[in-house]
Amino acid sequence: MGEHNGLRVIPGGRREQRARPEPLWREALGDRLRALRLEQRSTLVDTAGRAGISPQYLSEVERGRKEPSSEMIAALAGALGTSLGELVAQVAESMRGPAHAVHIGGDRRVAAPRPNSVAPNALLSVA
Repeated sequence: MGEHNGLRVIPGGRREQRARPEPLWREALGDRLRALRLEQRSTLVDTAGRAGISPQYLSEVERGRKEPSSEMIAALAGALGTSLGELVAQVAESMRGPAHAVHIGGDRRVAAPRPNSVAPNALLSVA
Protein backbone atom coordinates (compact mmCIF):
# COMPACT_ATOMS: atom_id res chain seq x y z
CA MET A 1 0.00 0.00 0.00
CA GLY A 2 2.34 2.76 1.21
CA GLU A 3 2.16 6.37 0.00
CA HIS A 4 -0.06 7.47 -2.90
CA ASN A 5 -0.75 11.04 -4.07
CA GLY A 6 -0.21 12.63 -0.65
CA LEU A 7 -1.99 9.86 1.25
CA ARG A 8 -0.32 7.78 3.92
CA VAL A 9 -1.41 4.74 5.92
CA ILE A 10 -2.60 5.39 9.48
CA PRO A 11 -3.62 2.48 11.78
CA GLY A 12 -7.39 1.92 11.95
CA GLY A 13 -8.64 1.37 8.36
CA ARG A 14 -11.23 -1.04 7.05
CA ARG A 15 -9.32 -2.32 4.04
CA GLU A 16 -6.56 -3.90 6.10
CA GLN A 17 -9.09 -5.49 8.47
CA ARG A 18 -10.38 -7.63 5.63
CA ALA A 19 -6.85 -8.75 4.80
CA ARG A 20 -6.16 -10.02 8.33
CA PRO A 21 -9.29 -10.48 10.46
CA GLU A 22 -8.91 -10.62 14.21
CA PRO A 23 -10.07 -13.79 15.99
CA LEU A 24 -13.15 -13.48 18.14
CA TRP A 25 -12.61 -13.87 21.90
CA ARG A 26 -15.36 -16.48 22.21
CA GLU A 27 -13.76 -18.62 19.49
CA ALA A 28 -10.30 -18.46 21.04
CA LEU A 29 -11.79 -19.22 24.47
CA GLY A 30 -13.75 -22.17 23.08
CA ASP A 31 -10.66 -23.56 21.35
CA ARG A 32 -8.66 -23.36 24.59
CA LEU A 33 -11.42 -24.91 26.70
CA ARG A 34 -11.76 -27.81 24.26
CA ALA A 35 -7.98 -28.31 24.17
CA LEU A 36 -7.80 -28.41 27.99
CA ARG A 37 -10.72 -30.84 28.17
CA LEU A 38 -9.22 -33.16 25.56
CA GLU A 39 -5.76 -33.02 27.20
CA GLN A 40 -7.46 -34.33 30.35
CA ARG A 41 -9.40 -36.93 28.36
CA SER A 42 -12.60 -35.60 29.86
CA THR A 43 -15.97 -35.84 28.14
CA LEU A 44 -18.37 -32.97 27.57
CA VAL A 45 -20.74 -34.59 30.06
CA ASP A 46 -18.09 -34.92 32.80
CA THR A 47 -16.68 -31.42 32.38
CA ALA A 48 -20.12 -29.81 32.13
CA GLY A 49 -21.23 -31.66 35.25
CA ARG A 50 -18.26 -30.36 37.24
CA ALA A 51 -18.96 -26.81 36.01
CA GLY A 52 -22.69 -27.04 36.73
CA ILE A 53 -23.85 -26.50 33.15
CA SER A 54 -25.40 -28.64 30.43
CA PRO A 55 -23.20 -30.56 27.98
CA GLN A 56 -25.05 -28.83 25.13
CA TYR A 57 -24.12 -25.39 26.46
CA LEU A 58 -20.48 -26.43 26.93
CA SER A 59 -20.44 -27.72 23.35
CA GLU A 60 -21.71 -24.37 22.08
CA VAL A 61 -19.11 -22.50 24.15
CA GLU A 62 -16.33 -24.72 22.78
CA ARG A 63 -17.51 -24.09 19.22
CA GLY A 64 -17.51 -20.31 19.79
CA ARG A 65 -21.29 -20.05 19.40
CA LYS A 66 -21.97 -18.74 22.92
CA GLU A 67 -20.16 -16.05 24.88
CA PRO A 68 -20.28 -17.17 28.53
CA SER A 69 -20.35 -14.82 31.51
CA SER A 70 -17.25 -14.31 33.62
CA GLU A 71 -18.82 -16.51 36.32
CA MET A 72 -19.34 -19.30 33.78
CA ILE A 73 -15.76 -18.98 32.51
CA ALA A 74 -14.50 -19.21 36.10
CA ALA A 75 -16.64 -22.33 36.68
CA LEU A 76 -15.27 -23.93 33.51
CA ALA A 77 -11.70 -23.04 34.48
CA GLY A 78 -12.24 -24.70 37.87
CA ALA A 79 -13.81 -27.75 36.26
CA LEU A 80 -10.70 -28.07 34.11
CA GLY A 81 -8.31 -27.67 37.04
CA THR A 82 -7.02 -24.21 36.23
CA SER A 83 -7.69 -20.67 37.43
CA LEU A 84 -9.61 -17.96 35.66
CA GLY A 85 -6.44 -15.86 35.42
CA GLU A 86 -4.43 -18.70 33.90
CA LEU A 87 -7.17 -19.52 31.39
CA VAL A 88 -7.48 -15.87 30.33
CA ALA A 89 -3.68 -15.64 29.94
CA GLN A 90 -3.66 -18.78 27.76
CA VAL A 91 -6.44 -17.43 25.54
CA ALA A 92 -4.73 -14.04 25.24
CA GLU A 93 -1.45 -15.73 24.29
CA SER A 94 -3.18 -17.81 21.62
CA MET A 95 -4.64 -14.61 20.14
CA ARG A 96 -1.17 -13.02 19.98
CA GLY A 97 0.39 -16.01 18.23
CA PRO A 98 1.88 -15.84 14.74
CA ALA A 99 -1.11 -17.65 13.22
CA HIS A 100 -4.65 -17.89 14.49
CA ALA A 101 -7.79 -19.64 13.37
CA VAL A 102 -10.77 -17.49 12.44
CA HIS A 103 -14.32 -18.16 11.26
CA ILE A 104 -15.45 -16.42 8.11
CA GLY A 105 -19.03 -17.16 7.17
CA GLY A 106 -18.89 -20.52 8.95
CA ASP A 107 -15.68 -21.51 7.12
CA ARG A 108 -12.67 -22.05 9.39
CA ARG A 109 -9.44 -20.58 8.03
CA VAL A 110 -6.00 -19.78 9.38
CA ALA A 111 -4.71 -16.24 8.98
CA ALA A 112 -1.09 -15.34 9.61
CA PRO A 113 0.46 -11.91 9.70
CA ARG A 114 2.24 -10.93 6.52
CA PRO A 115 5.78 -9.61 6.73
CA ASN A 116 5.98 -5.81 6.40
CA SER A 117 2.21 -5.56 6.53
CA VAL A 118 0.31 -2.56 7.81
CA ALA A 119 -1.51 -2.75 11.12
CA PRO A 120 -4.93 -4.44 10.80
CA ASN A 121 -6.74 -1.22 11.75
CA ALA A 122 -5.20 1.08 9.15
CA LEU A 123 -6.77 4.24 7.66
CA LEU A 124 -5.63 6.47 4.85
CA SER A 125 -5.28 10.17 5.66
CA VAL A 126 -4.09 13.17 3.74
CA ALA A 127 -0.46 14.01 4.58
